[in-house]
Amino acid sequence: MLRFWGDGSQTAKDLVGAIQVRSTDNFNWTFIFILAVVFYVYWTEVRNGNRKAIVAGFSLYGVHWLYEIGNAVIGHVTGYPLWSVSNASTTFILLIGVSWELSMMFSLAGIISYKMLPDQPTRKDRAVGMISMALLFALFESFLAGTSNHSFIWVYRWWGVLPVFVTTYVPFFLASNFVPAMTEKNQNRFLACIWGLVALLLVTLIPAGVI
Repeated sequence: MLRFWGDGSQTAKDLVGAIQVRSTDNFNWTFIFILAVVFYVYWTEVRNGNRKAIVAGFSLYGVHWLYEIGNAVIGHVTGYPLWSVSNASTTFILLIGVSWELSMMFSLAGIISYKMLPDQPTRKDRAVGMISMALLFALFESFLAGTSNHSFIWVYRWWGVLPVFVTTYVPFFLASNFVPAMTEKNQNRFLACIWGLVALLLVTLIPAGVI
């Protein structure tokens, strides 16, 4: 069942209220297996000297973390984030809107998107790939929002597939598809800025109890 918008229901609000961030109650060994797979993929790209694929992966993943931090801050300020993951759907919740499994998937999504481009992609190729991947991910999120274990929880009635597509997934794949086309110097600047900001926010907001 696909869900295209949040329903503002008390059930959704109660599910968000019950979320246990960074609790190990549901922890199991799949955590380690998924981490091993991610290490294997990245190390293979390093051994193959495929720098642009690595840049694509870290670019999207950095944008992902900024969005998840922003979503958690919204939840702290307003009472409900734009999106959440349920306790029942994961082994470990990193922030209120992202589980371990989901975050590791996003660590690979940029590499996948980059590798789906032609060998010598034009700007049009990169743009078409960006839109296609963003649409695919938005539609799959609508499926997750409709699952019986509430893999994704949307509380706000105005939040759903369309805003997720435009404001979230398009920027994600914009980063993975276009940052590798920059000069190496600008690639390094982009990654240093985005990951420096992510690190600063995490070490500041987690101890403060905001996220």
